[in-house]
Amino acid sequence: MVTESMPAEAVETARKRLLLAAEDLDGNRVAALVGELAEQWGVPALWERVCVPLLAALRGHTATEVAVEHAFSEGVRSGLDVFRRGPGRALPPGGVLLAGAEQEAHCLGLHALAAALRERDRGCLLLGPALPWTALASAARRVRPHTAVVWSQTPLTGRAYRMVRFARDFPGVRVYAAGPGWIEPLAGPAERLGTLPGAVAACATPAA
Repeated sequence: MVTESMPAEAVETARKRLLLAAEDLDGNRVAALVGELAEQWGVPALWERVCVPLLAALRGHTATEVAVEHAFSEGVRSGLDVFRRGPGRALPPGGVLLAGAEQEAHCLGLHALAAALRERDRGCLLLGPALPWTALASAARRVRPHTAVVWSQTPLTGRAYRMVRFARDFPGVRVYAAGPGWIEPLAGPAERLGTLPGAVAACATPAA
């Protein structure tokens, strides 16, 4: 795992290379760059210092900008998904479960978390976006994770009361809310994650 910080010059160069690839609508080149940069600097640094600022800058005001934003997002997702991915194995009991909140179409941050966990040789099960709460509960009963992380991008999907209810229904699971959509106060036992390094540390800590 890379532990050195990513210098400002490397950040600027990485942003320029990724943006040029996205502007060419070359998602494959974006994905390849993501893999290369993740190997060099680590997933957390790449995500927080390069990808998140670029995503914020790609506003999508015109048709061309929307296409560029999609090329970038899909390239990042593809690059993260293949990073350090080995032969498929079932998630052992006591692993990490990741899912997008019900009706939440965007969960790119979870792909970054999954890649960062693989970087630390920690397995996880990513069930993707828009997972109904009933399906999340069913998955938790089946795979018996020690940690579950639910991503919300907007307040429309960040239903704090549903998150708290899920956490109370599974007292043996550490339940975390991730993403900017959780703006309502969260009551225990659910907790909020604010950064990718913090999320990695929370998910990688063995269950008590």
